[in-house]
Amino acid sequence: MTSVHDAQRVAVLADAQNLYHSAQSLYSRKVDYSKLLEKAVQGRELVRAIAYVIRAESPDEESFFSALRDIGFETRIKDIKTFRDGSQKADWDVGMSLDAVTLADHVDVLVLATGDGDFSRLCRHLRHEGVRTEVMAFGPSAADELAEAATTFLDASEREETFLL
Repeated sequence: MTSVHDAQRVAVLADAQNLYHSAQSLYSRKVDYSKLLEKAVQGRELVRAIAYVIRAESPDEESFFSALRDIGFETRIKDIKTFRDGSQKADWDVGMSLDAVTLADHVDVLVLATGDGDFSRLCRHLRHEGVRTEVMAFGPSAADELAEAATTFLDASEREETFLL
């Protein structure tokens, strides 16, 4: 596999829900998305940066969505679905995977900012297609199979001062 170099075209897909819950449960802190994007790109050519977020009707979420856009992320927003039994669900696994596969023909590197093991098969597929896959996540809450499937794994827990507010 190729190493990191300036001419690489990069797409960054950030699973905001996964990152939020990891940062909160491990550190009771928030993610610094500006630093995350900077470290994901590493001076290469950014083709797309997409943050996948959930609308939960919390008071600060619209300003959060706006801040993500100001940083340079496109936002994909999904509403929480409430089922008849009162349970709730909202995730972006299929949407992120479809975007990743669609972007694969236009980039050299796909950075997945998530620790969700459901993306390990996606990483293996992209690597088979010749796309370098880089995963950024908080190691203690990241799935081992995801880290193993990626070309490289950056453990944000080893750089708390960089990735957390």
